[in-house]
Amino acid sequence: MVSLQEKCRMSEMNQTEVIAKLQGIFDMVFLDPVVLTPAVSAKDVPEWDSLTHISLMVAVEKAFSVRFRVGEVEATRNVGEFADLILKRIQEK
Repeated sequence: MVSLQEKCRMSEMNQTEVIAKLQGIFDMVFLDPVVLTPAVSAKDVPEWDSLTHISLMVAVEKAFSVRFRVGEVEATRNVGEFADLILKRIQEK
């Protein structure tokens, strides 16, 4: 469970801070190092397959205490858009 203090801090995050937090998640999920930038997409990461994608989404939902709707993650084209989606979900809480 996320503390009230953590919820407040997350609600003040920007895209760069979200990507920095995502970097830690990517480091845990992927075996090979992935350097995240807003432009990175799944096609840039050879290890990013459908099973890894599921593990990544579960880890992201847990780390940010958010839930994604069907199809919205797939609609993002890169890490920058994904970070923006995370920010949107955080703001809706």
